[in-house]
Amino acid sequence: MSAKAPTCPNCGSQHTVKNGSIHNQKPKYQCQNCKRQFIENPTNKVISKDTIELIDRLLYELIPLAGIARAALVSETWLQKYVNNKYTQIPQKVKVSEKPKGKLTIECDEAWSFVASKNNKKWIWLALDKKTREIVGVYIGDHSEDGARGLWNSLPPVYRQCAVCYTDFWADYTQVIPHKRHQAVGKESGKTNHIERFNSTLRQRIARLVRKTLSFSKKLNNHIGAIWYFIHHYNSCCSA
Repeated sequence: MSAKAPTCPNCGSQHTVKNGSIHNQKPKYQCQNCKRQFIENPTNKVISKDTIELIDRLLYELIPLAGIARAALVSETWLQKYVNNKYTQIPQKVKVSEKPKGKLTIECDEAWSFVASKNNKKWIWLALDKKTREIVGVYIGDHSEDGARGLWNSLPPVYRQCAVCYTDFWADYTQVIPHKRHQAVGKESGKTNHIERFNSTLRQRIARLVRKTLSFSKKLNNHIGAIWYFIHHYNSCCSA
């Protein structure tokens, strides 16, 4: 005598058939009437506060989401939804310690990245306060005058008013930064060493920015959110 087919939780029909299994080998069913897929007697795992705090810390490290899911003992599906929601809530504005008007020096540079395909390039434009090492400007976009302008506009007003900006010789900087406060220099000068080192730090700490990786971003919102998430953490450590 065959076992009674489970009832569809959506329409109440018993016209259901087996349709594979989920990750833990529990059988999955499909309703032949409404096409709903379900499992019988599902158990929803409650993610503890300690696990969420662990995940939040692991997101700062060079670990892909699949690795975090294994370490935290959560499903990749749940983790992806959690990360999607978390990154949409990250403020996209720099938080830096208050600076009085006066002599300020910043270093600016751009770092190459991509989303979904290497043909879809997204440049990370960054500005760093030479004295405090804080990231004081961020813009993610194309490698053009629009990108340089986005970086300039992201700077707190005191930097746009007072700072001397050291950059490489990329021409778009000259179209945006006031001439009297812009210094284009070569790598040999050492004037942009700190921001170039920070670019390396980004690649060492954010898996999706490593040039050869399977952890690349598939969604622009997550790409931007992951970068801002780390930058807020980095700045909080600078001011601690």
